Amino acid sequence: MELYIHFTNDQPKYIQIYQRIRQYILEKQIDAHYKLPSKRNLAQQLNVSILTVQTAYEQLQSEGYIYSIERQGSFVSAFDEAWQYSEKPVVLKEAANKPSAIINFKNGQVDETAFPYKHWLRIYKNELDELGGGTAPWQGEYSLRLQLAHYLSQARGIACQPEQIYIFNGFQQQLLNICLFFSPQIVGMEEPGFIRANAVFEQMQLDCKPIPVDDEGCMVPRQRLKLLYTTPAHQYPTGKIMTASRRLHLLKWAVEHNSYIIEDDYDSEFRYKGAPISTLSHLDSFDRVIYFGTFSKTMLPSLRISYLVMPATLQADYEKFNRFQKSVVSKVNQRVTARFMEAGNYAKHIAKMRTLYRTKRNCLVESVHSHLGDEFKMIGDAAGLHIIVHLPAGLNESEALARANANGIAIDAVSTMYQQEKPHNQVMIGYGAPSIDEIKAGIKILGEIWR
Repeated sequence: MELYIHFTNDQPKYIQIYQRIRQYILEKQIDAHYKLPSKRNLAQQLNVSILTVQTAYEQLQSEGYIYSIERQGSFVSAFDEAWQYSEKPVVLKEAANKPSAIINFKNGQVDETAFPYKHWLRIYKNELDELGGGTAPWQGEYSLRLQLAHYLSQARGIACQPEQIYIFNGFQQQLLNICLFFSPQIVGMEEPGFIRANAVFEQMQLDCKPIPVDDEGCMVPRQRLKLLYTTPAHQYPTGKIMTASRRLHLLKWAVEHNSYIIEDDYDSEFRYKGAPISTLSHLDSFDRVIYFGTFSKTMLPSLRISYLVMPATLQADYEKFNRFQKSVVSKVNQRVTARFMEAGNYAKHIAKMRTLYRTKRNCLVESVHSHLGDEFKMIGDAAGLHIIVHLPAGLNESEALARANANGIAIDAVSTMYQQEKPHNQVMIGYGAPSIDEIKAGIKILGEIWR
């Protein structure tokens, strides 16, 4: 049998020889124990070097497709007769056409143009010069955990040691780790609540109980729960602030039921009326609160650095549980972030971004009043990077989203944040990413297409 191979320029020739012979074998065009052409003969037939054919044969033999017998040659290996194989063509789909001008009102975005890239790059280069080839400790770089302990003490009123802080590569990874550690059968989360938290609970196949949110924040659960997920400083997505009375009642509930509270403090730095809201952890005298923090809102989501503070009484068990884990967070990013904080640049950047986001928030509120009118009610505008807009009668969520998307404006639904009765007259508008001009232009367009 003559082996025909049509060479192309996209791969080395020995790879193409290997792939073609493998295809012949898998599709049973060559019988088991069939003797392949000698390396010299096949090289002459294909007009390639003997070394090229030899390399292809060696690859086929290493993967078990052929075998060799000394002084006799190479032969096709035997395979299960019932096995059927056919080569699958590679078809690349063209990207769907999208509106050319997108105004990004999606939630969870930040203003990347305001990040101090030059300063960050200077620190980054210095760290690369000093950095070794190893990975970070599983718990995270000590220098970053030390800076976080200082920051949390000064900015959030949390008294903790660097040993209590654990670095992760995002909210969902650390929530998943906490769920695995506690192995709860039943968990609770706010209703409405953060859709990515609910997604983790669903993936873990946990019984997730929705806990209603009222004017005081997350209500005290009536049942026994091992874990309760909540956002006290800025309830997601409603923007409500948990009252001191409710916080104390939740802590009392946790002590009485041997439960733990996950406090997600995802964007507390950005409050525009008064000082930032204090943490639930600050009131916790019984080691019942696990604090979650992140750099995704204060710096860049692409850094993929988040962290948690574990109560001291759980440290030993938590470290034993994770004793075989390895860090999944860039060592250099951790060290650069630590240097960035140590030099005072983090605090300066937050102050700068707070001013910028306050300006954007004011622009958004004024634009909604001007272009949408009093029929469109806003809530949750006192802090964070998004607002919720209640739509008037005659315009539901799906229609509002469809009209916005058709005109190159990206916004979020609110109904997805609910597990039970879903509202269909609310949308979420984020103002982290768009510029002032984009906010004005985008809300003007929404006013034209929604009213």
